[in-house]
Amino acid sequence: MTESTDRHARIVDIVAQKGRVSVEELAQLHQVSHETIRRDLVSLDRSRLLRRFHGGAAALSADQEGPFSLRMTDHVEEKRRIARRAASLFGAGDSLFIDTGSTTQVFAEELARVQGLTLITNSQRIAQAVARSSGSEVLMIGGSYRPEARECLGPLAIEQIRRLNAQHCVLTIAALDAEKGAMDFDIGEAEVARAMIERSERLTIIADASKFERRALMEVCPLEAIDRIVTDRLPAPALTAALRAADVEVIVAN
Repeated sequence: MTESTDRHARIVDIVAQKGRVSVEELAQLHQVSHETIRRDLVSLDRSRLLRRFHGGAAALSADQEGPFSLRMTDHVEEKRRIARRAASLFGAGDSLFIDTGSTTQVFAEELARVQGLTLITNSQRIAQAVARSSGSEVLMIGGSYRPEARECLGPLAIEQIRRLNAQHCVLTIAALDAEKGAMDFDIGEAEVARAMIERSERLTIIADASKFERRALMEVCPLEAIDRIVTDRLPAPALTAALRAADVEVIVAN
């Protein structure tokens, strides 16, 4: 048995016992890098031995919404503070693209309190959350439907986004790095995010600090494309300096 095969077997056992495990915990247990563990989880997910989500893995479940539901339970208080502060930045007359994500889902729930907005999203969950506010208009982007996160992706979604314009784009991300900028693990979601950025005037990233100083598979945009970030605490000095150099406003939600 090779070292990687043995590690894979141990990872599957740990996830099965605990239900869910973070990349950080697995890296420490096996004394390997985060990148190695992420590659392991990609392979094991493809083999349907576990279910990978941003930042870790969970045991397989009959519940097809498992990964998104698990993300909704991560950093709950931080996400609520971030969402509340971010929602305060927008008002009547503003138009926003909003992508799919656990943080943007909470943001949408806070944004439902604001009247007179025009919101464009590929997320059924977000559309439903905001539609409860009768004073705002919601445009739902169609395309290939992914039931796990209740989102639409693919060429049809991109085509529709490129026919629209908005003042703002509000995105959640999987990772933020001083060199690579904003990143995501999902190719389809990254493509939608990039299209939304292209058709908006200002970009706001909303993300808790666990996304900082890490990398993901797909690059979404460089730091210079970001106008502001709303988060729960300041990044480490190196990333803070890079954001300052890129003229990105960092807003810490209290």
